[in-house]
Amino acid sequence: MTAEAAPEARNRFARFIEVRPGEGALVVWGGLYIFALMTAYYVLRPIRDNMGVEGGIENLPWLFTATLVVMVAINPLYASLVRALPSRVFIPIVYLFFAANLGVFGALMTRTTGEAHLWLGRAFFIWLSVFNLFVVSVFWTLMVDLLDSAQAKRLFGLFSAAATLGATLGSTIAASLARTLSPGMMLLIAALLLVFAAACVLRIFRLARDLPEKPRAAIESKPIGGGVLAGLAHVARSPYLINIGLYILLYATTSTFLYFQQAALAKAYFADSGSRTAFFASVDLAVNVLTLAVQLFLTARVLQTFGTARAAAFLPLLTLIGFAIFAIWPTIGVLVVFQVLRRVGNFGLAKPTREVLFTVLDREDKYKAKNVVDTVVYRLGDQVGSWSYALLALMGLGTVGVSVAAVPIAALWLANGWWLGSRHDALAAERGRDADEPESQGARVLVT
Repeated sequence: MTAEAAPEARNRFARFIEVRPGEGALVVWGGLYIFALMTAYYVLRPIRDNMGVEGGIENLPWLFTATLVVMVAINPLYASLVRALPSRVFIPIVYLFFAANLGVFGALMTRTTGEAHLWLGRAFFIWLSVFNLFVVSVFWTLMVDLLDSAQAKRLFGLFSAAATLGATLGSTIAASLARTLSPGMMLLIAALLLVFAAACVLRIFRLARDLPEKPRAAIESKPIGGGVLAGLAHVARSPYLINIGLYILLYATTSTFLYFQQAALAKAYFADSGSRTAFFASVDLAVNVLTLAVQLFLTARVLQTFGTARAAAFLPLLTLIGFAIFAIWPTIGVLVVFQVLRRVGNFGLAKPTREVLFTVLDREDKYKAKNVVDTVVYRLGDQVGSWSYALLALMGLGTVGVSVAAVPIAALWLANGWWLGSRHDALAAERGRDADEPESQGARVLVT
């Protein structure tokens, strides 16, 4: 590339990726942070999916039920940490706790066989289903605490791209080594990555003091305080938070429909567990490669150009169309294409958009109400999806019937997404006008 061409190339790149002075180091360390988390999760995910199949597809609804119970039980414990400790302390504690759990599971997997190993697999399925929501939710909570809505629209695509790179590496490790590397060794890799994530958190808090717009409350060494059940209470009385919860619940419900359909078809098409694990990992790999380009070059541009409402409505519309097509051609090829496109749409656009929605909340709601929505409501959606799927199967509707039933759910989700995005943009504009008011005054408006 010539010296004359280099500035032009940088300018073209800057049209898609805009990192302003003072934000670079935070983007790098935030990217490493989510990269480590997603690498760890995608190393573990195929193990979980295979254990779910080995434990019996008919038992998956019960595993999702147990996951929801565990999620509800630990949410007050998390809220207690939020109440008692500053975020720069309790966030690393969360990751070190999960890393220690992985050490325990790894040791048990090398010592159990037969029925005991089957039950250990079910316990691991539940644990990882809790783990993946908590660790990722905590990352995004920290980011929405440090960055405002305008910054989020510019930078969340970059964080999502770093997540995709981590997921791609994790999927590659799993797809390449699933037949040769023991599950215990894969768990050890994931545990080390969580320790690194905890170190990234400490670095990010030091960097936050140098942001152009310093998030004073976020970097103070004070606990957030508030009640242990404040997250649940605030969600229950806020139409905005209720609709964010509905958005995630409808997403999770339709995702569970697809998950069961994928599990059933994979069991029919692949005879041994190693082939199934490699298939699941290969689907993950395809999703991650395609998602990366969207996150790097389209996410910020779509959010800034088309607004939050259209961005939030995209995935529901894609889901509606996809289930309609799958109802007509219920083959594994169509399912894989639909699954890949839908997950690309989720990770590339819908997920960053959902996180942007939280930037207009006050700090307590970012840490408590957001966690309730990200974990409890999400797993409630799994429940609705899994038991609805089981009920539809008992009614003899099969793959086509499930797909047809998903179409009106997606239509409701579409309307919900459009309302949420419009409401967010109005609240962000209002918050900009009231920037000089105390946060407590703005909060009363923002949760309505």
